[in-house]
Amino acid sequence: MRTGQYEGLQGGTFGAGVSAQSAGAERLCLHRLVMPAGMRGRPHLHEGHESAIYVQSGFVEVWHGEGLAEHVVLHAGDYLHIPANTPHMPVNTGTQDMICLVARTDPNEQESVQLLDLPAALERHIGALPVGAG
Repeated sequence: MRTGQYEGLQGGTFGAGVSAQSAGAERLCLHRLVMPAGMRGRPHLHEGHESAIYVQSGFVEVWHGEGLAEHVVLHAGDYLHIPANTPHMPVNTGTQDMICLVARTDPNEQESVQLLDLPAALERHIGALPVGAG
């Protein structure tokens, strides 16, 4: 089943996969995210919902945790679990698009997105990168 795509509030282009809207899912969604090279997402969290990410191609830096103080770099083949209510932000400083699969416990994926402010220290580090919409 193919259901089109949408621009996420948090940045990036999502391939709408399995969700309440596309398949009647009650407790999960599964989408494909493209984060263009040289772009970043917006700091955000998913209120009451956890996420799992699998990087298919490219790489992405993920700033996460309180104040986005923690940092991890994911490459193709890597997984990441983001607990419910955990602030996070993807950043693609690479030269190729990053493509990943994102699973969440929220079937209405965009409804739990809560946008956050970019911490000043992180803004000085990566703030010049535009928010990616694909």
